[in-house]
Amino acid sequence: MVRVRAAVLPAVGSPLEITDIDLPEPGPGQVRVRLAAAGVCHSDLSLSDGTMRVPVPAVLGHEGAGTVVSVGEGVGHVAPGDGVVLNWAPSCGRCHACGLGEVWLCGDALTGAGAVYARRADGTDLYPGLNVAAFAEETVVPAACVLPVPDGIPLTDAALLGCAVLTGYGAVHHSARVRTGETVAVFGVGGVGLAALQAARIAGAGRIVAVDVSPRKEGLARAAGATEYVVASDATARDIRKLSGGHGVDVAVECVGRAVTIRAAWESTRRGGRTTVVGIGGKDQQVTFNALEIFHWGRTLSGCVYGNSDPATDLPALAGHIRAGRLDLAALVTDRITLDGIPAAFENMLAGRGGRSLVVF
Repeated sequence: MVRVRAAVLPAVGSPLEITDIDLPEPGPGQVRVRLAAAGVCHSDLSLSDGTMRVPVPAVLGHEGAGTVVSVGEGVGHVAPGDGVVLNWAPSCGRCHACGLGEVWLCGDALTGAGAVYARRADGTDLYPGLNVAAFAEETVVPAACVLPVPDGIPLTDAALLGCAVLTGYGAVHHSARVRTGETVAVFGVGGVGLAALQAARIAGAGRIVAVDVSPRKEGLARAAGATEYVVASDATARDIRKLSGGHGVDVAVECVGRAVTIRAAWESTRRGGRTTVVGIGGKDQQVTFNALEIFHWGRTLSGCVYGNSDPATDLPALAGHIRAGRLDLAALVTDRITLDGIPAAFENMLAGRGGRSLVVF
């Protein structure tokens, strides 16, 4: 048993508590990891406020990378001392979705979130948020939740590969399938949105429009690849159509998860274009369409889970872009913080400030 510091969500809607927890040694098929860094994602905020449900009390954090400390019986693909990226949604390889090759839709991906994995110092059982409990100095995870860090990628930067980059890159390359010369609009300039902007540039998009409620994010967006910047308003869709010859963009990628933003992304897309929704919204966020407009516009509206990515195959591809200088992980990060800074990072996300906050251990 080892005692480490962690950010614990005691109950839905409660403030995070930075406290000591007790981790067991890894059992069969498990790996203990010392975290180097963990990204603070909007999904963590969605878990804390109940938009997404997991058992509590829980240690949140699902985007991280670190070094293997020890492994349990039967683990052969990593060893102590190896750098690893945490994979919060491991595919089982057996369910219907996995059989179709759609591993991002694995029906058993989150079963680990329902199993007690550690205890508070007072003996209270703890659950691992989205499987990996990255908001802690160390964690114990199923072996399927760790992937070797590609050669040449610093561990601290590699944390971002676990969610923001796989999601943003995958939304552009796998879901929307952006082609050379196409026009793209990305709604929401947070960590995922910044990754999507870089991915659109890598894909060879022509005009790339970034949309956000904050005018202060324009510099971040343009550095990531945006050629135009629109401050969100009631006229967002009209503004984007003006920037794209009156037709609308070929592809819109929504990274916010609000009904009004999804609707604006749809209306920004040209006739026959594609709208991909990455943002996770609550059940109260109802989006409506009438039957005539669906017929008339001929647009495709699709959801996107984890960027429709397969981390086992996408991580090597992303590593190639990083080593070639096409993908800049550090540019996604606007704040480097400690565990104690996570509550403030949540407040920044609610206020629409900054890009990715990164917990550095």
